[in-house]
Amino acid sequence: MIVEDYEDTRLFMKYLLESYGYQVIEAANGVEAIEKLQSRYPALILMDIGMPNMDGVTATQEIRKFKEGADVPTLAVTIRRRHLYKEAIEAGFDDMITEPIDFDSFEALLHEYLEDEGEEIKRNEG
Repeated sequence: MIVEDYEDTRLFMKYLLESYGYQVIEAANGVEAIEKLQSRYPALILMDIGMPNMDGVTATQEIRKFKEGADVPTLAVTIRRRHLYKEAIEAGFDDMITEPIDFDSFEALLHEYLEDEGEEIKRNEG
């Protein structure tokens, strides 16, 4: 799942992930991400930190409260400096990606967190 308020950035990231063979769920902010996560869980979440309606830190903390969301790898995506890494980890993120994205390491990082490439984790109804 890509959670990003800037449509052009979200579409670019979607294109990039699809070119690697992954299926993509999109959300424009934290509120929309949580709504979409009511019916299905992705194998990975790329979460922008600074968004309107609900920022990425708050959204990640809310997602972690869901049984199915507790273990979904969530990577902070930000233009902020790498020195905020510790704060991101303390907020519940598994890792941080700084923009502009380093394409040489991005795909390897995705593979590190994804065991079943492109597979969505379906929310259990029971």
